[in-house]
Amino acid sequence: MRNYNSRKRILVTGGAGFLGSHLIDRLLDRGDEVVCVDNLFTGAKRNIEHLHSHPRLEFMRHDVTFPLYIEVDQIYNLACPASPIHYRHDPVQTTKTSVHGAINMLGLAKRLRARIFQASTSEVYGDPAIHPQPESYWGNVNPIGPRSCYDEGKRCAETLFFDYYRQHNLDIRVARIFNTYGPRMHPNDGRVVSNFIVQALKGEPITIYGEGQQTRSFCYVDDLIDGIVRFVDAEPGFAGPINLGNPSEFTIRELAQQVLDIVGEKSKLVFCPLPADDPTQRKPDIALAREKLGWEPRVKLEEGLKKTVSYFEDLLLEGE
Repeated sequence: MRNYNSRKRILVTGGAGFLGSHLIDRLLDRGDEVVCVDNLFTGAKRNIEHLHSHPRLEFMRHDVTFPLYIEVDQIYNLACPASPIHYRHDPVQTTKTSVHGAINMLGLAKRLRARIFQASTSEVYGDPAIHPQPESYWGNVNPIGPRSCYDEGKRCAETLFFDYYRQHNLDIRVARIFNTYGPRMHPNDGRVVSNFIVQALKGEPITIYGEGQQTRSFCYVDDLIDGIVRFVDAEPGFAGPINLGNPSEFTIRELAQQVLDIVGEKSKLVFCPLPADDPTQRKPDIALAREKLGWEPRVKLEEGLKKTVSYFEDLLLEGE
């Protein structure tokens, strides 16, 4: 598509979701036109309602498992349930979203000769035998487990992206996103940060799976969006994959304590059996992101948690 000025027309699939809505904010702030596509399975209109009358935003309710005919300059493919509760609710549809969605968006990008970004995931590493995880690690994934609809769906999407890159010389960007948190997370998505905050604010027991010694690395959403935009705006020649996440590592018990310190000591810790195939450790090696993008996270966990707690406090007051 020909661009007659510096303003781009950009498609964001999954645009009403947690990450997608923050990305749209960033793109609109810099002057782009944005087409937000979402079927609202896990996304929510409230995430973009502050943009309701924005003259450069268009919302389209559409499922990416079906072809989309539109004219744009760039594509960010973020459409897919990303929490175990959501993707296990309909695992077949989750796989279709990752695979058919990738095929449809890649076909669109091929027709338009548009640069296309794929939101992949740290779940492609499975329960890693290498720590921290570099992009060169092929992963340790159960292909038939309860999480495989998401893990293997994203792995297949990566395969498709790189096959289009090799076969059709398509301008692709693939990022493996590690645990990200912040305002607009779904309150019932089952992710550990939102779970702990909502439970603590309600004074309910905080549910910890296993002994709570499994580790995660938590990246604040603003930092992640900055990394994604830098990656897509970089000069052609580097397709990825690239890790985007925070290399600061915390145990789940440490996270629970930080949430309690912010909210107040009203909740008790309750320990439950560890879910099947739940990774025991997760930490990104971001040397490549530092080298290629000059990027690394800046928001400390305590600072990001305070902003996220404030968001959920308002959400609970509204009765959402």
